[in-house]
Amino acid sequence: MKLNEDSTKPLFLQIAEMIEDMILEGDFKEEEQVFSTNQLAQTFKINPATARKGFNLLVEDDILYKKRGLGMFVKKGAINMIKSKRKKNFFEEYILKMIKEAEKLSITKEDLIDMIRKYGEDI
Repeated sequence: MKLNEDSTKPLFLQIAEMIEDMILEGDFKEEEQVFSTNQLAQTFKINPATARKGFNLLVEDDILYKKRGLGMFVKKGAINMIKSKRKKNFFEEYILKMIKEAEKLSITKEDLIDMIRKYGEDI
C-alpha cells in the first residue's frame, strides 16, 4: 500500500481507490472492518482529516458504513457497487475517448473490434 504524493490525484481519492482495490482483491470482505482513520493517517503520515475524507467518499458511494463506536465496515454488495462504478468510469474515460479518436482517424468500429481481438490473440 502506497500513496503517490506526486500525483495530481488528491490523497483522499487515492485512499478511497486503495480501499476499493483491497475490497476487490479480497483483503477486506463484506461486513468486515477496515482501517480506522487514525491507523490510516499514521501509516501514510497524513492528516486524519484527509483519511476521513477518503472514508466519507466511500460511505457516500455505499461501499462502507460506520458502526458507532466500532469503526468502518465494508457494506454488503460493495464489490458489485465498486465494479459498477468502475465500469462506468472505464467506459467514459477510455472507451468513449478511443471511439472519438478512432472516428477522427476513420477507423471503423469493426476495425476497432478486430484490433482488440488481435491484441487478445497476441497475449
